[in-house]
Amino acid sequence: MPLDLDTLYRDLHSHPELSFAETRTAGIAAARLRELGLDVTEGVGRTGVVGVLANGAGPVVHLRADMDALPVTEATGLDYASTQRAVGPDGVEVGVMHACGHDMHVTWLLGAIERLVATRDEWSGTIVAVFQPAEETIGGAREMVADGLVDRFPRADVVLGQHLAPLPAGVASVTSGPAMAGADTLTITMHGRGGHGSRPQSTIDPVLAAASAVVRLQSIVSREVAPGALAVVTVGSLHAGTKSNIIPAEATMGVSVRSVDADVRSTLLDGIRRIVEAEATASGMTEPPTVVVDETVAATVNDADATARVRAALEGRFGAETVIDIGTLTGSEDVHELATAAGAPLVYWFVGGVDPETFARAAAAGRVEQEIPTNHSPFFAPVLHPTIEHGVETLVTAAMEWVGRS
Repeated sequence: MPLDLDTLYRDLHSHPELSFAETRTAGIAAARLRELGLDVTEGVGRTGVVGVLANGAGPVVHLRADMDALPVTEATGLDYASTQRAVGPDGVEVGVMHACGHDMHVTWLLGAIERLVATRDEWSGTIVAVFQPAEETIGGAREMVADGLVDRFPRADVVLGQHLAPLPAGVASVTSGPAMAGADTLTITMHGRGGHGSRPQSTIDPVLAAASAVVRLQSIVSREVAPGALAVVTVGSLHAGTKSNIIPAEATMGVSVRSVDADVRSTLLDGIRRIVEAEATASGMTEPPTVVVDETVAATVNDADATARVRAALEGRFGAETVIDIGTLTGSEDVHELATAAGAPLVYWFVGGVDPETFARAAAAGRVEQEIPTNHSPFFAPVLHPTIEHGVETLVTAAMEWVGRS
């Protein structure tokens, strides 16, 4: 029987799973793909799922959806809001929420595969459905590649994917070239000398040094990078101490860096290291800071020719006024690693999920950033319709641009 996408989405949203723990989600995807007659392999890249829909001679099109959720406690108030909690990699229990739309991505891909199966007499080729784990931790794509995605399954002639975005439902944004920034995640530890809070003169305060570094780090983008270049330095976490009257021995910062240009990236990373080392010296620390690069992912770059084909197909199906270009986003992705491994072009675009009237009112008031929840917000939740239908149709339209017509 036809898949009830509304019910599927609500269920996925209510049962989010953290990176590499997407066993329930993967099981749902695998079961539905088998019902549709695909050749299904589970456990690819730990929790990934690959479904192959072979339909005669023609191009091989990989359609990718990520599955993992975030350590965010949901605050949407929806009747299908997540109340899930889980223990993260650091051993701390956290709320879990699909705050980035990966539940919608899974829904779209399953809906698209159902449509492509139903219309298989209209096209020829092979569709490979890739349900990827751990995009949020920038590890899932690499795990799937390492587990033989390119060698064990039909090699992609093109990799296509789409992401839910805080744009009006019914609108898609397609960008040629860099679509998303590259990212580096750093953990920086300042090593001081702890002691009693009443006798600061006997200590070397790492909290003060870290706080000074947080402020100074912002000067890299404003004073060392040319205006207009994509560059972001964010200190997302600062941890130190256990009690107000104890000066700790260490303070640790979590830093996120975004860039597209290699020279800009070098400027940012070199500047971060220079500043934290200088702050340590200024504080009289005898041990230099420890700087560890935890994650690095390159920019997501869309192939120009392939992107032009997708844009034209979407414009032909939905009208040119519904296909926009919001330019390079400062968020990051790992979908390009699937395309790079296969030596295939990538096209990755964004699909809106905000009620159009709500978005229009916010835009008219100049308050989109203030009133429209963005990805990773505890209030992020798409309007279900027409977001579900439009996302399925955009994915099918893009796929049909590549597979041969029978």
